[in-house]
Amino acid sequence: MIRIAIQKSGRLNTESLALLKSCGIAIDNGKDQLKAAARNFPVEVFFLRNGDIPQYLRDGVVDLAILGSNTLTEKGQDLAIIERLGFSKCRVSIAVPKGVKFNGLDDLEGKKIATSYPNTVKQFLVENKLNADLHVINGSVEIAPSIGLADAVVDIVSSGSTLFKNNLVEVAKILESEAVLVQGPNITEAQQQLIETIQFRIQAILRAKRSRYILLNAPNNSIEEITAILPVLKSPTVLPLAKEGWSSLHSVINAGDFWEVIDQLKAAGAEDILVCPIEKMVL
Repeated sequence: MIRIAIQKSGRLNTESLALLKSCGIAIDNGKDQLKAAARNFPVEVFFLRNGDIPQYLRDGVVDLAILGSNTLTEKGQDLAIIERLGFSKCRVSIAVPKGVKFNGLDDLEGKKIATSYPNTVKQFLVENKLNADLHVINGSVEIAPSIGLADAVVDIVSSGSTLFKNNLVEVAKILESEAVLVQGPNITEAQQQLIETIQFRIQAILRAKRSRYILLNAPNNSIEEITAILPVLKSPTVLPLAKEGWSSLHSVINAGDFWEVIDQLKAAGAEDILVCPIEKMVL
């Protein structure tokens, strides 16, 4: 049995459950339920506060966790990230009230900073040789400047709408964050095998998200040139067409290189190009 912790609510919760579902792990969880078992895999899911998860991993209450890497930077640098998941992206940033002139990080010297991430901010200040007075707030730090508690705040920023609503502007980024899969320190051999199975499934899903299936028609004398443009798989599948001297090629391309590859394929003689999403990609 593997026990996985995910965030109790919010975007990270929704996307974590979607990932598990894509891995073929069906979770029966009701509203406000704090623990749920999978119907078809030896897994229990614990729904916990994000900031509490690192300690639960250390204590062996859970074996795996999906959480934001910013939380790991703040409370769990001793824990092992085994997979970066690429969703729930955000950043931890410094913000100041609109209208306040900010020329650079040196402007933070001697200032009061409100944050829920004191360890992250302390490390940042040390790295930049700055001194500041930290006010630790567990909750909405954005109100601190307006009530005279702080000159600046450090908090998670996604769209920036919360800062805008509180008359704040982002002036510097401390770190980027995304969802990560983290493993606890005390794992049995049997649990390790289950973890590797889950990780294998996750990798197939992530690989598919980064890739696109491509089908095209091309003259036979262009196959060698086109094959060199399609390096994701060992070799494209080549099928003869009813039209003499032509073939259909099937392969995979990196989603990020889509338009560059299409331009190269067209220049090499490819026609009738179709590109489709991939659900899973197992190598």
